Amino acid sequence: MLFAVKMDVAIPADLDPGVRADTIAREKAYSQELQKSGKWRHIWRCVGQYSNLSVFDVESNDELHDILWGLPLFPYMSIEVTPLAVHPSDINA
Repeated sequence: MLFAVKMDVAIPADLDPGVRADTIAREKAYSQELQKSGKWRHIWRCVGQYSNLSVFDVESNDELHDILWGLPLFPYMSIEVTPLAVHPSDINA
């Protein structure tokens, strides 16, 4: 199952700098492992925002839910999920 996921991050300005750095490092490692596994297929930065647009390829809604809740930055995110289907005009389909 493919999902487009928009993640907007809003880390509190008063968060301890050490906690901030550690959380961001853990987020990067977690996301890169998911990318290597093929579950996090694409990630793009949204220009001018602390946001990304990503595509996930997972087995179920529950798996995506668990992945998103496991993000170290999850407590500081607003997330919008859109299920995707193959487009009939896609030449690669």
